[in-house]
Amino acid sequence: MRHPHTRTTRTTHRRLAAALTAGLLCAAGLATPALAAPAETPAAPASPALADGLALTPPMGFNNWNSTHCRAEFNESMVKGIADLFVQKGLKDAGYQYVNLDDCWALPSRDADGKLVPDPARFPHGIKAVADYVHAKGLKLGIYTSAGTKTCNSAGFPGALGHEYSDARQFADWGVDYLKYDNCNNQGVDARQRYRTMRDALKATGRPIVYSICEWGENKPWEWAADVGHLWRTTGDISDSWSSMLSILKQNLPLAPHAGPGHWNDPDMLEVGNGGMTDTEYRSHFSLWSVMAAPLLIGTDLRKASQATYDILGNKEVVAVDQDPLGKQGTVVSSAGGRWVVAKEMKDGSRAVALFNESGTAQRIATGAGAVGLPAADGYTLRDLWQHRTYNTAGTIAATVPAHGTVLLRVQADPRWAAQPPALDLGLDGSPLLEAATPATLTSTVTDLGRTPAQQVSVALTGPAGWTVRAASANTAAALPTGGTLRTDWRVTAPAGTPAGSYGLTLRTRYRSPSGTAVTSEVPLTASVVVPPPGGTSYLGDLPRLSATSGWGPVERDTSNGEDAAGDGHPLTIGGTVYAKGLGVHALSEISFYTGKACEKVTADVGVDDEKGSKGTVAFEIWADGTKAASTGVLTNAMPARPLTADITGAQVVRLVVTDGGDGIDSDHADWADARLGC
Repeated sequence: MRHPHTRTTRTTHRRLAAALTAGLLCAAGLATPALAAPAETPAAPASPALADGLALTPPMGFNNWNSTHCRAEFNESMVKGIADLFVQKGLKDAGYQYVNLDDCWALPSRDADGKLVPDPARFPHGIKAVADYVHAKGLKLGIYTSAGTKTCNSAGFPGALGHEYSDARQFADWGVDYLKYDNCNNQGVDARQRYRTMRDALKATGRPIVYSICEWGENKPWEWAADVGHLWRTTGDISDSWSSMLSILKQNLPLAPHAGPGHWNDPDMLEVGNGGMTDTEYRSHFSLWSVMAAPLLIGTDLRKASQATYDILGNKEVVAVDQDPLGKQGTVVSSAGGRWVVAKEMKDGSRAVALFNESGTAQRIATGAGAVGLPAADGYTLRDLWQHRTYNTAGTIAATVPAHGTVLLRVQADPRWAAQPPALDLGLDGSPLLEAATPATLTSTVTDLGRTPAQQVSVALTGPAGWTVRAASANTAAALPTGGTLRTDWRVTAPAGTPAGSYGLTLRTRYRSPSGTAVTSEVPLTASVVVPPPGGTSYLGDLPRLSATSGWGPVERDTSNGEDAAGDGHPLTIGGTVYAKGLGVHALSEISFYTGKACEKVTADVGVDDEKGSKGTVAFEIWADGTKAASTGVLTNAMPARPLTADITGAQVVRLVVTDGGDGIDSDHADWADARLGC
């Protein structure tokens, strides 16, 4: 589903309109599907009945919607420019081939013969001319319509319901190679019937056209569409936010049994480069879509893209994980504490392993060769697909992963493992929190994961300009055997007057392999300058935060979350009760506070803000360091405010977390009303 605005309020409005038209009253809330337990996922068909040789690996290309929506900049010039850049920037060489048009390419009315008419302002030379241009570059063209009477845009462009064979014939005559078929204005016609009719219409043209089913996962297409389309959306629309990406990831992961050559789970298009996430988060987005064997459809305007964006999208080693011909979707090995291990079986017997850190602080994530499905062996090679370096490991697969980061590895039992230097795992023990002008001790660890020893090992920790960082114990070792660790204490002092906030540290090690190869490895880390909490009782909204994330818009102080810019919310209101103080968020969200082991209690009245009407399902949690101290279970808008109290005695950090209640983040406006800290 694509729509002219990506705000969840407008998404819901359009979905509701589509649902009412269809008579699907149960879809009025239309949050994205809940995360199903893998054990409940029915077995997938052994192979797709289509068996037409198309989409044997997940489709790769471009779609304009995420960057342009229906704005005037979506036109013939843009499409040709993208095709040019695919060739010029090496994206075609990396495997991208489809240049796809989304909604708004046509006029709102068909012609006298019932045919679709390209918008002459956007496409003055017509669609066939654009297809010819794209084909001349060795690329393919995709187009969009809806399995309804109209498409999803409010302008009401013609859909294909009742016109399937005529529209498919037009697409084929124009030279279209890919069809995205949406779900709006479907008149209540059974989804399987609507999508099968277009399948048959496309087949009747005789032209090979990849068929993308975009019915948002509402009717569980993974259970029935393997003989209908080549890929199917498993969720609602993605948006350019960390919370949206994370929510969709969690919904798509359990569906791995249903994916394979010619039939793919589609968690929606890429947001890489659109500006709503950091480059670290975009690397996670790209890594995780690749390990899930998801279609890789670029959603940013490449004419404006940074080199960092091209570096992410053009990483051939990561693309190779997505495009592996075995066609396996990665599966979850573990996920405790937001430390995700997702492993993907590869055709050559190796495993792609994503170590993904969902949390807001760096974490060590570890697994083993056996846990990811590799056979017992004397040693293994481990290839870091973002650093483009190869190491040997005795079997442990581990890394300290930055907040919201992903380390993507390719690991295999390899008799040539000894030719590679040993893998070293770098990290910091404890949480790097310090007060300005007060020395703090941080302890670094360097551990040899390799089958061979690391020799002449040295480690260095550096901080921002003006900070004092001194080793307080040995920071060198003549050699580290397998499993051996060099621990170094560091005295770290931030200058007096340093404002509270997060600051970058870099932990770097240098060593030699037994063959004498010099190796340098480093990990970016974060230290937080903190202010001790005040004594007595304080409103949390009045205190400085260590960190704050919200699914839409910023965390708001004393108002609800308005989904956009700071200050665009309304008075906090739950069940008709208005609160003057508190925090307004949108799931998924997390706010952390430094309590310095000096506080005892957090209290709040929590619930879904009234501004969302009957919509929104959330759950509230209070964490004291790594322990869940209090939680509500799932709350809906129909429920009054619920009092929540947590004993946080002895905690250094307190986190206020709001999850999506298991059904996606649509309309999840959550209030921490009268949230207080007692110290």
